[in-house]
Amino acid sequence: MRAARLIKMVLLLQSRPSMTAAELARELEVSERTVTRDALALSEAGIPVYADRGRSGGYRLIGGYRTRLTGLARGEAEALFLSGVPGALRQMGLEDAASAARLKVSAALTPALRDAPASAAQRFHLDAPGWYQEPETPEPLPTLAEAVWDDRLVSARYRRGDTEVERELAPYGLVLKAGVWYLCARAGESFRVYRVDRFSAVALGDERFVRDRDFDLPVFWEERAAQFARSILRTEVVVRLTGAGARTLPYVTDPAAAREALGAAGPPDAAGRVTVTLPVESEDVAYTQLLGLGPEAEVLEPPPLRERLAGAAARTAALYATDPAAGQR
Repeated sequence: MRAARLIKMVLLLQSRPSMTAAELARELEVSERTVTRDALALSEAGIPVYADRGRSGGYRLIGGYRTRLTGLARGEAEALFLSGVPGALRQMGLEDAASAARLKVSAALTPALRDAPASAAQRFHLDAPGWYQEPETPEPLPTLAEAVWDDRLVSARYRRGDTEVERELAPYGLVLKAGVWYLCARAGESFRVYRVDRFSAVALGDERFVRDRDFDLPVFWEERAAQFARSILRTEVVVRLTGAGARTLPYVTDPAAAREALGAAGPPDAAGRVTVTLPVESEDVAYTQLLGLGPEAEVLEPPPLRERLAGAAARTAALYATDPAAGQR
C-alpha cells in the first residue's frame, strides 16, 4: 500500500514543476503529515525530493530526475493502451502523434510486457458514436484541437438559428458526446459550450491566453450537461404508474427527472400504482415517450395529452381485435 503511494508521489512530482503538501495530500488521499514522512522516505531511498520551505513552498524533484516505465505491471500496461480513442484522435488530427507515443511507450516496456498493446486491443474497443448515425468529422475540429493544445485564441463564426455571430474564444477543451463534438470555451468573462458542427469558420490566432487554473473540464461538462437536460424540461405531466411502469420510467424519459418525480411521489394506491408529476420537454415528446409504456402508465393531466394517448390505445386495440389473416384476403 505504502509502496504504491510512494511511486505515485514520485510520478506526480515528475509530471509537475512542484506541488504543495496540500496538493499532494489531496491527490494521494492522505494527511499532509503523511506526505512529509513519505517525502523523507523517498529522499533517504535516493530519490532527489527537495522541500521548498515557506508559505508558497512545496516539493519538487531536482536534477532532472525521471522514473522509467519498466516498473509497469501487466494490468497497468494494458490499461495504458485503453486510454486512447482512435476515432476521436483521428478526427482531431492527432492520430500520428498518438501512434508515435504508443510506439515509444511500447519500446520502453520490458520484453515480458511487449504484447500488452495487442492484448488490450483484442479485448476492449470503444465505439463513441451513438447508434443509427454516421460519424462525421466537423471541418473546424482539427483547428480547434490545435488551439486547445496550444492555449491559442480563435476568431470564429457560429451559427445560431438563422443568423451567424462572430466570437473571439479561448478554447479550453473538447468533449465528444454520443458522436457529437462540443467546444468548452471562455467568451469574455464566461464559459460556454458550442457545438463544433455549428462553426462556419474558425481562424487560429497568434495570441495565447492564460488558462484559468481552477477550470476543471469534466466537472464543467457534467454541470452544464445537467443544466441543459433540466432547462429543456419546460412542461409537466401527471402520470399514474403501475409497479412495472415506475421501474421503466427512467429508461423512456429523462432519467434524473424520472427518479426525482418518483422520489417525490406519495404512497401507492390500493392497486399498487403511484402518481407522479413528471417534467418533460413538451407534450409531443411526452406522447412519444409514454406511449412506449403502454398500459403501465395512465396520463391524468393535461387533458389533451390524455386524449391523444387514449386515441392511440383505441387504435391499437382495434388493430389487435382483427384477425390478421382477414387483412390478407
